[in-house]
Order: sequence, then C-alpha cells, then structure tokens
Amino acid sequence: MTRGEICRKIEEVGLVPVVRARTPELARRAVEAVLEGGVSIFEITMTVPGAVELIRSLVQRFGSRALIGAGTVLSVEDANACIDAGARFIVSPGFDPATVRAAIDREVAVMPGALTPTEVIAAWRAGADMVKVFPCSALGGAKYLKALRGPLPQVKLLPTGGVSLATVAEYVAAGAAALGIGSELVDEAALEAGRDSALSERAGALLGAVRAARASNPSSSRS
Repeated sequence: MTRGEICRKIEEVGLVPVVRARTPELARRAVEAVLEGGVSIFEITMTVPGAVELIRSLVQRFGSRALIGAGTVLSVEDANACIDAGARFIVSPGFDPATVRAAIDREVAVMPGALTPTEVIAAWRAGADMVKVFPCSALGGAKYLKALRGPLPQVKLLPTGGVSLATVAEYVAAGAAALGIGSELVDEAALEAGRDSALSERAGALLGAVRAARASNPSSSRS
C-alpha cells in the first residue's frame, strides 16, 4: 500500500485504537477483540513490552484483514525497526523531523504529534500525512480542534486524548480526519477480567457512532 492508500483506509474506518498493555498477550487479545467488533486499524505502542515482535506477529497473522501501525515512536531507529516488522504507519506523541523523514523515505504513513498551531504547521510542512493533536482534551477537545481547522483546513487532524463514545460526534463535527482512542476502547481491566467481548462491543458502538456522525456532518468529517 502507498502512503495515500494507508491514509485513505484510516480515514475510511475513522478510528485508530491505541493499544497499550502491560504484556504482549493482553495487547494481542485487545487487537483480536477490537477486530471482532469491526475496527481494523491498530496502533501498537512502543510501551508494550516486545512491541516490535508483536507488530511482526500481528502482521503475519492478520495480513490484509488489519492495518497495523506503531505508536509512541520516538526515534529513527525505532521507526525503522517497526517498519522492518511490517508497520504501515508511524505515530508519535511529538514532532521529530528525522523520524517523519525516515517514514516518508520508506513509503510509510506518518502521524507526528503536535498541539499548538505552530507545531501543527511545522509537522504538516515536514510531510506528515496526518497530525496527531495530543493531548487534545487538555486544550478544550473538539472546540480546540475546530479552532485549529479554521485557518488550517488542508491539514488532516487526528485528535487523541478525550475521545469517547460521548464525544465522537463532537470531534467528527469539528473536522477530525479520524479519531485516536485509547483506554476508552482498549480497556486493560476488562481484558484482565476475561471480558474481551466488552472491547468488541465498544468497538462496534464507536464505529457506529463515527458513521452516524459523518452522515449528519458530511462536509465536516473529511477533507
């Protein structure tokens, strides 16, 4: 897949589950449960022990059924290791120009983090496919995203932090290209209790909420 195709797939689904867990097994179960619920995009964070090998195994297991990316990528070295393992997109909590360039050079979509307008512009000019607005909720959530979109309508924004079933419609209406969602979907406590089906149900509900919000705001969700 090209970078453009990767991004179109992410926008089409509209959700990027951020998979953080204390063990690779819990992370793997989270992916299986969320995929069962209909969401096929996954950001495996580098904070998961053995994240690179987990990415490799997920890519081999699910093939085209799931689009596996890497998150919390803080260096060129980590980006290349994840790409070697099969990651199709790279996400960072902040903006590192060298990491962005490394992903672009290997035809992998890249989504650096930014918060202020200056940071968003810098990341976009560096070639980011999307800009992860993080932590979006800290500056007002959907209202802040809408304010950013006003002068920067060409920038595809991926708000992360504060996204939940209750706020999906607000973020879509504010112009989010897709939504990054962490513990509101990838509930480690539910996994530890053996309630994997709870993640499947949440994934389905969130996916339905995104679709309903886009139907109500056809000109706001994607550009």
